[in-house]
Amino acid sequence: MALVTTKEMFKKAYEGHYAIGAFNINDMEIIQGVVNACKEKKSPVILQVSSSAIKFAGAKYLKNMVDAAVADTGIDIALHLDHGANFEQVKYAIENGFTSVMIDGSHYDYEENVRVTKEVVEYAHARGVVVEAELGQLAGVEDEVSVEHSTYTDPEQAVDFVNRTGIDSLAIAIGTSHGAYKFKGEAKLEFHILESVQEKLPGFPIVLHGASAVDPKYVELCNTFGGDIEGAQGVPADMLRKAASMAVCKINMDTDLRLAMTAALRKFFGENPKEFDPRKFMGAARTTIQDLVEYKLTDVLGSANSL
Repeated sequence: MALVTTKEMFKKAYEGHYAIGAFNINDMEIIQGVVNACKEKKSPVILQVSSSAIKFAGAKYLKNMVDAAVADTGIDIALHLDHGANFEQVKYAIENGFTSVMIDGSHYDYEENVRVTKEVVEYAHARGVVVEAELGQLAGVEDEVSVEHSTYTDPEQAVDFVNRTGIDSLAIAIGTSHGAYKFKGEAKLEFHILESVQEKLPGFPIVLHGASAVDPKYVELCNTFGGDIEGAQGVPADMLRKAASMAVCKINMDTDLRLAMTAALRKFFGENPKEFDPRKFMGAARTTIQDLVEYKLTDVLGSANSL
């Protein structure tokens, strides 16, 4: 197996009615926890990197660790730039060996989003790299993404956007949001929008951002050991599984990893106040991430045993 683009991954996912997990990475332990789970469950995976993760760890460090993960596990891995804000960020990722990039022009007006996205597609495709773009906006805060109000994707506009830009996958807005506080009341996704997009763009891979479930057990564990995360609510697993069985071929999960890692560290230090060996507490965090991802692959994404 190898470091690959998402093209073949998405084709198999669409036909198999499952989604590929796109997990944000920041350090070695997160990478190992995610890929160990994928190896165990025989699932392909997308490891994605935000601009702030690049600032934190460095593109070359992250790329080399992902190369090591490919060599160690033998599974198909795509390395993806999450929420590239402009052409220069996308170009930098491609120059550093990323196989997939996202250009997020959703904050522009429609015609400017088309123009910028098309420019990125022409550059990336000439270098064998696939492109994701976004239409509509997700509310919430996660990493460097901050939007106050959501705007749902217009299915008719989605068809025009895909045809004019030549993108390989499209992130749409149907009610998910970034961060740990996605819903104040009952969770609700606009599946009729997804159904319409799927009908108008048959076979085309759709992406869900802001799709962490904010698993209650990790929120509770954080709070049990001194955290203050109250009122957090994510996308229910059954809704994500439904989306994955339709046109959604990529589901982004970042907040879930953060919560699991933080919960593991809080628990470790709460139970071992005299401990200071990083291998022990980071090892506990890595194991917790692996457990979380194994559950996602099997019960949420449906991608287990798809290699």
